[in-house]
Amino acid sequence: MGNRPEELRALLDSVAGQVGDPVEVVVVGNGSPVPDVPAGVKTIELPENLGIPGGRNVGIEAFGPAGRDVDILLFLDDDGLLARKDTAQLCRQAFADDPELGIISFRIVDPETGATQRRHVPRLRASDPMRSSRVTTFLGGANAVRTKVFAEVGELPEEFFYAHEETDLAWRALDADWMIDYRSDMVLNHPTAAPSRHAVYHRMVARNRVWLARRNLPATLVPVYLGVWLLLTLVRRPSRPALKAWFGGFREGWATPCGPRRPMKWRTVWRLTRLGRPPVI
Repeated sequence: MGNRPEELRALLDSVAGQVGDPVEVVVVGNGSPVPDVPAGVKTIELPENLGIPGGRNVGIEAFGPAGRDVDILLFLDDDGLLARKDTAQLCRQAFADDPELGIISFRIVDPETGATQRRHVPRLRASDPMRSSRVTTFLGGANAVRTKVFAEVGELPEEFFYAHEETDLAWRALDADWMIDYRSDMVLNHPTAAPSRHAVYHRMVARNRVWLARRNLPATLVPVYLGVWLLLTLVRRPSRPALKAWFGGFREGWATPCGPRRPMKWRTVWRLTRLGRPPVI
C-alpha cells in the first residue's frame, strides 16, 4: 500500500540476501505509488486498489500468463522479513523433492517475542508451530506456489478482495490433486497484528465465507459448513457492531454473485478429512 517504505526495503534486502540463484522480484503498488526500491526490482503501480487477491494476481502475471516464465512464486507481505538466508533454496528443494507439492505455507514469527500466533498455523491442531505437516490451506502473506497450480486451477479470486482467497485457491488445488505443506523451517518475521484492525474485516470474512462454500463445496455440505461457522461466531461473542457487520456480510454472501461454482469431488472431501480438517470446520 506504499505506507511502509522502510519495512519494504528491509524485506527486499532479505530477499536479495538469499543464497543460491538470485530471486526475481516484482513489487506491486496496489492503488498507491511504489517507494524507492533497489536496482533490478520491477515495479507495477495500479491506479486503484484491487484488493489482496487482485494485487497478487497482477504480480503473478508479471512473470508471464499464470506465472509460466518461472517455476515457483513467493508471496511476501511488505512488512515481513525472511529470517533465514536459505529460504529460497529450501523452497526449490522442497518442490524438486515432491512432485505432488503445489503450495508451501511459511511459519510467521513475531520478531520481538519469537512467538507464532495460533491462527498462523494453518491446521486445527496448532499448539506446536514447530511441527511441519501437510495442511489444507496456507497463509497469504508468506507462501510459495508452484506456477503449474495457477495454470491448472486458476489464480486467486479477485472478487474476494480481502479474506479467504487463500482457502479458495487451496481447495481448488487439493481438488486437482496438489498437496500443501506447512514448513516450520521457512520463516517470515512479521509483527503481531490482529486481522480485525481492518475496518472491513467482519463483513468481508462473513461474505467471503459464504462465497467460499457456494463456489467449492458439494451442495449438501454448504449449509453444514456455514452453520458451524455461524455457531462459532456467536460463541466468540463479538461486539454488537462487529456482529452487525458480520451478519450484513453473511447476507451479502447469499445475495451477490460468487463467481463460478466448481464443487470439489467427494474424494477431496475425504482427503481434507484425512488431513485433519474436514470442510465443515
